[in-house]
Amino acid sequence: MKVFKNPIIITVLMLVVVACKNNAEPEVKTVELAKANKDIASALDPNATYAKVEFNIKGMTCAMGCAKTIEKKMAKMEGVKMAKVDFDKELAMVEYDESKVTPSSLEEAVAKVSDIYKVEDLKIVDAFSAEKKPCKEDCKMACCKDKTEADKMACAKDYKKDCCKDKKA
Repeated sequence: MKVFKNPIIITVLMLVVVACKNNAEPEVKTVELAKANKDIASALDPNATYAKVEFNIKGMTCAMGCAKTIEKKMAKMEGVKMAKVDFDKELAMVEYDESKVTPSSLEEAVAKVSDIYKVEDLKIVDAFSAEKKPCKEDCKMACCKDKTEADKMACAKDYKKDCCKDKKA
């Protein structure tokens, strides 16, 4: 019995030593993002005319699968400077080179991701709605209340905002 027991024990120990490599350190892989960002920056023409467009995308069911996929697809298009898709608002915001990209090509890019996504209310804008800061209801009054004349003059720039134009103080 000892004759069979010793070789079996030795075989099991060898298997454990050889097969069970317990690496406490995870494998580290590096990705060169800086190079990718430089490639994108060098591909953009600094003299180009960039336009901003906003549109709603109907049919999205999730933020990661739908919205991010559409965002990546549009961002990879030649001439697109920036693309952002907000799943909660169902809103896409894209800044692009007018000589290389058209609003209809952006629509086609969304449709190529999946035919369930529908583009609605496509409009060219000066500033994205997410960038616009809302004025207070009492814009002029809030700005001038309890301020010195110098502070009121500094605050006068805010009076030119669209939401302040029709307020009377």
